[in-house]
Amino acid sequence: MTLYLIIGAALIAVLYGILTRASLMKASTGNERMNEIAGAIQEGAKAYLNKQYKTIAIVGVVVTILLALLFQNLIAPVGFVIGAVLSGIAGYVGMLVSVQANVRTTEASRTSLGAGLNIAFKAGAITGMLVAGFALLGLAVYYMILTGPMNADARGVIDGLVSLSLGASLISVFARLGGGIFTKGADVGGDLVGKIEAGIPEDDPRNPATIADNVGDNVGDCAGMAADLFETYVVTIAATMILGSILFPTAIDLILYPMAIGGACIITSIIGTFFVKLGKGSTNVMGALYKGLIATGVLSIAAIAAVTHFQIGFDTIEASRTSVGENTTVAFTGFALFLCGIVGLVITGLIVMITEYYTGTNYRPVRSVAEASESGHGTNVIAGLAVSMEATAIPALIIVTGIIVTFSLAGLYGIAIAVTSMLGVAGMIVALDAFGPVTDNAGGIAEMAQLDPEVRKTTDTLDAVGNTTKAVTKGYAIGSAGLGALVLFAAYYQDILYFSTQADSKLFGVVVDFSLTNPYVIVGLFIGGLLPYLFGAWAMQSVGRAATAIVEEVRRQFKSDPGIMAGTSRPDYARAVDLLTGAAIKEMIKPSLLPILAPIVLYFAIYLIAGTEQALASLGAMLMGVIVTGLFLALSMTAGGGAWDNAKKYIEDGNHGGKGSEAHKASITGDTVGDPYKDTAGPAVNPMIKITNIIALLLLAVIAH
Repeated sequence: MTLYLIIGAALIAVLYGILTRASLMKASTGNERMNEIAGAIQEGAKAYLNKQYKTIAIVGVVVTILLALLFQNLIAPVGFVIGAVLSGIAGYVGMLVSVQANVRTTEASRTSLGAGLNIAFKAGAITGMLVAGFALLGLAVYYMILTGPMNADARGVIDGLVSLSLGASLISVFARLGGGIFTKGADVGGDLVGKIEAGIPEDDPRNPATIADNVGDNVGDCAGMAADLFETYVVTIAATMILGSILFPTAIDLILYPMAIGGACIITSIIGTFFVKLGKGSTNVMGALYKGLIATGVLSIAAIAAVTHFQIGFDTIEASRTSVGENTTVAFTGFALFLCGIVGLVITGLIVMITEYYTGTNYRPVRSVAEASESGHGTNVIAGLAVSMEATAIPALIIVTGIIVTFSLAGLYGIAIAVTSMLGVAGMIVALDAFGPVTDNAGGIAEMAQLDPEVRKTTDTLDAVGNTTKAVTKGYAIGSAGLGALVLFAAYYQDILYFSTQADSKLFGVVVDFSLTNPYVIVGLFIGGLLPYLFGAWAMQSVGRAATAIVEEVRRQFKSDPGIMAGTSRPDYARAVDLLTGAAIKEMIKPSLLPILAPIVLYFAIYLIAGTEQALASLGAMLMGVIVTGLFLALSMTAGGGAWDNAKKYIEDGNHGGKGSEAHKASITGDTVGDPYKDTAGPAVNPMIKITNIIALLLLAVIAH
């Protein structure tokens, strides 16, 4: 019955997405010129994603065959395919809705700010609920298949859930990287030639990179983020279920509890979307969005309480577990787990608030970067870097406090439930994020269609908030990914203990020393610590190469056709889109393979030197190193990039000399540095952390078998 209710909640989310999209499609798309521009964006986005998914499909087929050969059953390959396909669908649908909503948002903005907000948020909500719905549906249905028709034992269920997570993670890391390289290659290249060299405004139709830039917003921020949070949702809930099945193999209610929380919070997220609206005469767009988020959070507290009461009760829970050959009983209360869920929601709220503080135009960090721009380009970059580093401190302290509180309440499982609650409201969080690229595109369409300046002013208001919501949701995704990866590490450690007690396992009797006096643990920590930096460096270099290609292409078109700048001829937008598509697909391969191959290479290198036990210790330490440095690097890049971007927008609003001033030119330089920080390297570290942990879990299962 619990599983049926969970599947029902997931289907309600999918139904909400379908019905809301039908409502969205009835909205007006404006005049012929607006539709022509929107059509070009749609065509470019579809062409890119189709090519990207064909490339990923080749990798997916190879991985599926390898899983079938390694596990000698259908459990792992089927799980992988389900995770990959659903993640791909989530990203593609997110992109499709975004490119259909952008022109409708522009047209609605001709009426009022409230009308523009309504269309843009509705588009985001469709993506958000479909992401959460597909993720929960995939988990629940595959769990039902594993425990039903496939008749998998406890080990088979774990292998199936890990493989499902791997499928979601593989799509996510490719989508995040490829989309990020595309969008920032267009953005950086277009800005360098258009704004700085040619002195034309952002989204000016004379810039050949303009359509590519708008395409990039959809394939990077929308499709990429949808795949990213789909993966985070699947991986976190699957990791919590895995941890529950290892720690408490006889307590089925505890294994299903994470999915039940997800199902309940999907319903509260849907209700929360109806609270998003501007008050009469209000222009506080961020406040309107926060009303929906706060409503979702408050309702989720009640929903988690109800789930806890009906699923496991608030009284003491006693669950037997086997560890290092001993049968022990672990006791904690259902009320303690409920409190862990509340802690997860509180962490979500605090991270959202802190990220807004560091990236919003109303607060000190962004204004300090804008003020530093008056002194020049170098001081802008210095101020932005300082903000990016400072922005890691409070989120880290929040996460540390959350770990201590939840562990003291219910141990490792308590930490896992806190992260599950954080991801429970992912539907609303994705809605806030997908709002961003829709409003960004709406502004571009208004500029290129040469609509009334008041329309562009309205879309700019929405876009400025969209920049903050994109940064906020990335902060949330990174925070939840860090904690989710911690749960995966706990599953890795508990898996070793489990296999060490199984007489039929190749790891029977293995004792792994994770102490810091073990040099192989230190080696693993260092190797893990360097991976996010190397991954980030490769991602930044990829954006640089893509941007260079766009700079050369835009300069070539300006030189070969003077009519472009005169406004008498139209640029070749399609050439820039094609160029970036090829560059992004090519450039995403090398960084994406790093988190897949690194755990395998490290394990076998140490195995050849010092044997199985030391190799397992070094691999586990590597996972912790990836989590720690990855969390800080991703938070730093995301907050710093958001601060640079909004500092530019703050100056463009008339502060520190306004558009065209020296401060504005300096802020463009800062924004150029911050673009790949916040939209490529930073967010892509998020799935990179988790895929490293998932590969380690799968490797462990293969070795033990």
